[in-house]
Amino acid sequence: MAITQVNVSQFRNITNAKLNPEPGVNLLLGKNGSGKTSLLEAIHFLGLGRSFRSHLTKRVIQYEQDAFTLFAKFMHQGSETPLGLRKSKNGDTVLKIAGEKAERLSQLAELLPLQLIHPEGYSLLTGGPKGRRSFIDWGVFHVEPSFFPQWLRIKRLLKQRNMALKTAKSYRDIAYWDVELSSRCLQLTAFRRDYLTQLGSEILTTAADFLPEFEFHLDFFQGWDKTKDLPSYLEQNFERDRALGYTSIGPHKADLRIKVAGVPVADVLSRGQLKLLVCALRLAQGKYHNGVSDNKCIFLLDDFTSELDSEKQLPLAKHIAESGAQVFITAIERERVEELFGQKIKVFHVEHGNVSEL
Repeated sequence: MAITQVNVSQFRNITNAKLNPEPGVNLLLGKNGSGKTSLLEAIHFLGLGRSFRSHLTKRVIQYEQDAFTLFAKFMHQGSETPLGLRKSKNGDTVLKIAGEKAERLSQLAELLPLQLIHPEGYSLLTGGPKGRRSFIDWGVFHVEPSFFPQWLRIKRLLKQRNMALKTAKSYRDIAYWDVELSSRCLQLTAFRRDYLTQLGSEILTTAADFLPEFEFHLDFFQGWDKTKDLPSYLEQNFERDRALGYTSIGPHKADLRIKVAGVPVADVLSRGQLKLLVCALRLAQGKYHNGVSDNKCIFLLDDFTSELDSEKQLPLAKHIAESGAQVFITAIERERVEELFGQKIKVFHVEHGNVSEL
């Protein structure tokens, strides 16, 4: 998997830009505010249908424009496929894959698996469980074809159950939802647990390259007490859920808990160390993905030479190089990137939203 062309229009400070990247290392070089991170953000949009910098689409649309347009071509298994995405301020989205209109943004993730390492990424460990569930589910999505339909069905069932809780007089009024919900939740949880069992050793090995002074422990919390039978536990929690107005247990409450000596890493590690651990998580997940999938993961690295000290940059570059993956890197100076990767690097200069190949 490699992106061979990217066109960006009316996206933040970029009016029109075109890149023809290499399948190896691509460096987006420019001063702060030049637009290099915006290019990375545009590629991220092509792979996940959302920004990593803002939850509001209108904030990434160029000033006084109604929409942004992204276009890319990517090579997979010897054939080149075009991909187009347009998002408007009014919320309209147009997605085309190989010239055909597509309905789901999840199709982007299927085509372009991405791993992002950026300065604010440590929030994966300091924030709530939602981000860590997304981390798990990204991986399961790519290795288990039945995961996403199962996840969608559970999401709908939970919505229906929560609505029923508001009017239920007794558990009998919502028991109907729990029969299907329980069986699907158990299957989805099995997918997650199996995936983390496979990924766990990769995470610990990679983390040791960055933070050898710590011994990490991974614990998967499935979203309810693992000693409890889910159908019975849902019934047992009925009065509590009815008072709350929502379902308080289930896979929508799952979490990946990472600890050192029994203490959450967010309470032990410095911000710099948390960033290194997130690097390890992303690299391990990308490496595992590339080992089980023909659709290789692409890495996006935002300003890592400024964020990590020179000693810790080495294992990051080593893991990226060993993966053989396509990578897009933003930086202010090129010398250190060339020094780290020791291979031919394609360089794009970014200035005031304009891009030129060096």
